[in-house]
Amino acid sequence: MKTISARGRIVAACVGMSVSAICAPPEASVGDTWNPKKAADYLDKRISWWMAWTAAARGQGTFCISCHTAVPYALARPALRGRLGEVARSTNERRLLDSVTKRVRLWNDVEPFYKDHGNGDKTTARSRGTEAVLNALILASDDARSDRLTDETRIAFSNMWSLQRNIGNLSGSWWWLQFGNEPFEAHDSDYYGAALAAVAVGTAPENYRSTPEVQNNLKLLREYLHREYATQSPINHIVLLWASTKWPGLVASEQQRSIMSDIVAMQQADGGWNLASLTWTWRDWRFRSLVNMFIRSYGTPLKGKSDAYATGVIAFALEQAGVRSDNVTLKRAVDWLVRNQNQTEGFWQAYSLNNRRDPTSAAERFMSDAATAYAVLALAAGN
Repeated sequence: MKTISARGRIVAACVGMSVSAICAPPEASVGDTWNPKKAADYLDKRISWWMAWTAAARGQGTFCISCHTAVPYALARPALRGRLGEVARSTNERRLLDSVTKRVRLWNDVEPFYKDHGNGDKTTARSRGTEAVLNALILASDDARSDRLTDETRIAFSNMWSLQRNIGNLSGSWWWLQFGNEPFEAHDSDYYGAALAAVAVGTAPENYRSTPEVQNNLKLLREYLHREYATQSPINHIVLLWASTKWPGLVASEQQRSIMSDIVAMQQADGGWNLASLTWTWRDWRFRSLVNMFIRSYGTPLKGKSDAYATGVIAFALEQAGVRSDNVTLKRAVDWLVRNQNQTEGFWQAYSLNNRRDPTSAAERFMSDAATAYAVLALAAGN
């Protein structure tokens, strides 16, 4: 019997969807008018700054692997090689991988990115859990390009599994950093981290998912993602959709259809998506959260408008799910991305939902770093 891929199952599931935008007849595709060279220059400049920033420096000459700058860079920068005529990793890619690999090898000797002292209870455990997942994701993604699982990546997965929680309602997940920063380090980011762990597992080459020793870990992870699904924000569901394209059978076709249906319903008139509307859930509606939503979403440059991070992540996830680039929803999203690249510096603008920063500061660009990386992934994959 012919095996149907995860992507094929999602596309097949699309046939039964009531959302016409995903399964609509093809339209003419958007012209390739974005500038890959300027995007690469921006990403390289930003990761160079991050690796040299004293606040990001960590022990043994390594640096923090941030969710907003370093991890998106590691995933997106290789996607630009073909367009730029590159045949090997860039200098910055090698430096980032060297830092990750060093920390994986010295896992029991290097200190965590953050400690409890001065940061709150369980911060050390949260820092370790977060880093373990991100290390595995970065190294597995790099290995996938050569279709060979390296010893360092196996060690990274071993470190990750050793920290997986196995009791209570959060069994199957990892302690995750909670600095009040949506969508990466907030109260609901445990789910985001678990979904990224699923992406890492699904991305790893040499059929890593079949390794006998990790079957119970996979079972716990899958059960957690299913058990906590109903309480999650749309942006976390989108990361789960991405994971389901890498890990066949992780998510039922009905759930995939539901995620895509919700995504289509939340697309804005200009073709993009607004991160605030994808992030806040009803369980967030406490007084402080209401104030944060008003201040960050409607009292800042966001103002309920589409932003590049949300649009880039969603377009990329839909592409990974096998949605055709000439379908209406995806075409409008790609068109939005093409129109909204900064033509001078090459980045895509995004804003923090959590912090008002000096617009001239380097830290103000954190969300734009992530937005630019996912825009690149979406546009490179779409073409």
